[in-house]
Amino acid sequence: MRILLYLANLIIFVLFCSEPRLVALIPCRVEQVQPLGEWTGPPSVCIVSAPRPPLLHAITMNQQAGVLRYSAHDPTGAFGSNLAAHFHLKESVQVSTAWSDDSLFAVTRLQSDTGIPDRTTRVPSEAALHISVSILPVPLRAYDLWIDGKSVDVPYIPSLRTSVMDLQSDPVCWVGAGFDYMHYHVPKVGLDEIARDHGVEPVGFYKFAICEHDVVLAQLTKYIAPLIGSPDWKGSLALDQFSLILGAHVLRTYAGLPPLAPTKESGLGPWQARRAAEMIRENLDCNIRLPDMARECGLSVSHFTRAFRKSFGVSPYRWLLERRIDRGKALLATSDLPIADIAIRSGFSDQAGFTRAFGRIVGDSPGRWRRAVTSRA
Repeated sequence: MRILLYLANLIIFVLFCSEPRLVALIPCRVEQVQPLGEWTGPPSVCIVSAPRPPLLHAITMNQQAGVLRYSAHDPTGAFGSNLAAHFHLKESVQVSTAWSDDSLFAVTRLQSDTGIPDRTTRVPSEAALHISVSILPVPLRAYDLWIDGKSVDVPYIPSLRTSVMDLQSDPVCWVGAGFDYMHYHVPKVGLDEIARDHGVEPVGFYKFAICEHDVVLAQLTKYIAPLIGSPDWKGSLALDQFSLILGAHVLRTYAGLPPLAPTKESGLGPWQARRAAEMIRENLDCNIRLPDMARECGLSVSHFTRAFRKSFGVSPYRWLLERRIDRGKALLATSDLPIADIAIRSGFSDQAGFTRAFGRIVGDSPGRWRRAVTSRA
């Protein structure tokens, strides 16, 4: 337990530099910790998902037919404002990234000071998992849950406990006390792709859990929560990479698969490496997504992520961050622009994000670095 707590606390380091820096833990080797910025894809990863509303217990869930389809242009899955509406809430904070042409990985935060007035409305069946982490504790007898029409006993839920359920199991709940949950919408088609990339057949069953003591997931949720509404987090390579980490953790922890061993493969081909670098350089001041880069190179997202790191020595997100800092350094050295303006021109949402990233990569603040460079000129 002491080792697990030590590892969980290490995640504090992981966070953000303009865009959040996350962590990939390799649970089968508890002593290994790796920043998300250095992550290559889902090898033997035991990382997790961050969460939200009330639900779950411990049984086995089954995949069924009759799947709801959704896309980035018509997001009708159980996340964002749709999920809020099911909980009779008007507001939510949500961020999502495409896993394929018709599936979205999404993170939604739902909060209420008083609970909800009635049971949640029925969620359309879809081939996805709903993973939740309670940021606040939920009192005993303040939470009722029904799965496939049957009542499920719900214990007292301490803060930062994890629940996992299948959105094809007709989940319905009622919460009679204030709550704060982070919800992860995890499409099974994306999990299947991650599994296939590691030579594993698609999974048909996932463990259904409530009040799970998932230390890694708890810490990730704790530090990701403030970032969900950040403009740097939306549409970012960091979110894309985090979704892959979460998917690998779900397969390892809730599908009962053995650790996903690193695959032995080469890096990107010369033309693929050139194209990937071009796409990043052309999009320093806007969003570039892993699915788009992978598609250009003719690879799956997780395969592309691993091959990119093999070729460049760092993850796509880290390489993007370094190129943004290179542009920032050039502007600091050759112009009199305010640092806030340089931050925006370098692809950061604000000066604070630029300063954090600059300090992490360069080891100094932009202002001190500029003074040192100009004094030598």
